[in-house]
Amino acid sequence: MDDISTTIALIAEWAWIGWLVLIALFLVIEMLTLDFTFLMLALGSAVGLVSGLLDAPIWLQFIIAGLAATVLILFIRPPLLRRVHRSEDPTKSNVEALIGLGGFTLHEVTAVSGQVKLSNGDIWTARTAGEVAIPQGAAIAVDAIHGATAIVRPAQD
Repeated sequence: MDDISTTIALIAEWAWIGWLVLIALFLVIEMLTLDFTFLMLALGSAVGLVSGLLDAPIWLQFIIAGLAATVLILFIRPPLLRRVHRSEDPTKSNVEALIGLGGFTLHEVTAVSGQVKLSNGDIWTARTAGEVAIPQGAAIAVDAIHGATAIVRPAQD
C-alpha cells in the first residue's frame, strides 16, 4: 500500500511536466488545424497547470482543466471564429462559382452525354440528372459538377 501512495505522490509532484507537454502538443495541433479548438484545449490545460501549481490534487486538476476547456470552447471559440471569418471574401470561386450558372447546349444533353457552353465562356461536357434530354441550343443552368462533367437542367425563363 505504501508503494501506491508513493507513486501517486510522485505523479502529483511531476504533473506540471505532463501539463506542459499537453499544452505544447495542443498548440502544435492548433497550428496545423487553425480551428481554435486545440487552442482552447491548450488554455484549459494551462488552467490545469496553474491549479497544480496551487497544490490541487491531480483529480481536481483534470476536472478544472476539463471545465475550463469546455467553457472556452463553448463561449470564447464561436466569437473568435466569427471575428476571423468576418473579413473573408464572400465571392464564390472555382467549382462553387459554377453552380447555378446559366448557359446553352452545344449538343443535345442526355443522362449519358452532351456539351454545354456556360455564360462565363467555358465549354463543359454535360449530362442531365434525370431521363429528360435537353435539345441543342436550349438554355440550361448548372446544378452540380462531378469531376469534369457539369450536371445541368433546363433553365427557367
